[in-house]
Amino acid sequence: MYESTWMFCLKRILTLPFVLLGVSILTFVFIRFVPVEPAEVILRLARVAPTAEAIQALREELGTDKPFLIQYLLWIKGVLHLDFGTSFVSKLPVAHELFAKLPATIELAFAAFVLILGISMPLGIISALYKHSIIDKVIRLFTVMSVSIPTFWLGFLLLYLFSLKLGIFPTNGKGTLAHLVLPAFALALPTIGLFVHFIRSAIIEELQQHYVQYAQLRGIKNSVILGRHVLRNAVIPLSTLLGMTLGNLLGGAVIVEQVFSWPGLGRYLIESIINRDYPVVQCYVLIIAVIYVLANLCTDVLHRLLDPHLMMKDRRD
Repeated sequence: MYESTWMFCLKRILTLPFVLLGVSILTFVFIRFVPVEPAEVILRLARVAPTAEAIQALREELGTDKPFLIQYLLWIKGVLHLDFGTSFVSKLPVAHELFAKLPATIELAFAAFVLILGISMPLGIISALYKHSIIDKVIRLFTVMSVSIPTFWLGFLLLYLFSLKLGIFPTNGKGTLAHLVLPAFALALPTIGLFVHFIRSAIIEELQQHYVQYAQLRGIKNSVILGRHVLRNAVIPLSTLLGMTLGNLLGGAVIVEQVFSWPGLGRYLIESIINRDYPVVQCYVLIIAVIYVLANLCTDVLHRLLDPHLMMKDRRD
């Protein structure tokens, strides 16, 4: 059993370099489709006249005057030596700046993840147990609305209601738990609707299985059936969704961090895109890609361990 699982992990890990290679090529190409030259942006930030001579001198200093392929090979060579380059704007190592801001993004994503599980699990269970009732219809309406609301609009709405009008939470920044509530809820709400729908469907499907009817005929309480069997089986397919959600939260934090001025990776990415800071954008995408792949790997392994059918299939293979 453990050998097949380890082989599964090994195969997935061996594909990671190819995934990162593809991500690095796409990122390196697409970021250079932006029409404005980084040297020109940097000169304007420094309030220096962007003359042709000044732009060319700065391009030579940054290395953006070299052929495209040479730039990519030099960058990949540095990445292989764990050197992700130097920021065009701050002149500091990119990896140092990104990893300094990573804890704030992880904190926000973890808080949103806790909210997702804490809200979607009870709502999904209630909606499934009271199928087609008024409660179920209200919960389903809530899920549709939560998925449909744009994140940036939701963020501004929360700021207007709870910060400007009611004065309950701070408007921006990071410091106390109160600063975390609004951005975490804005990040979590769209995914909550998805989870509620998924949990509801999984529980309804399990309640229609023959083992549930057999347990009821034996006189076993519905609460015991739900807690020991139905929820356990319904959580198995949910484990795959968890990994995708974690990656989506880290990637989706870009908008939320910008709205609430949260000092994380997302806000830094927006600033770097505006400033045409190529090394920062490239390193950010690689970090998110690694986190996303590893999170999906962990949830796939968890899915295999929870699902006995997959383990039995591995034994037969």
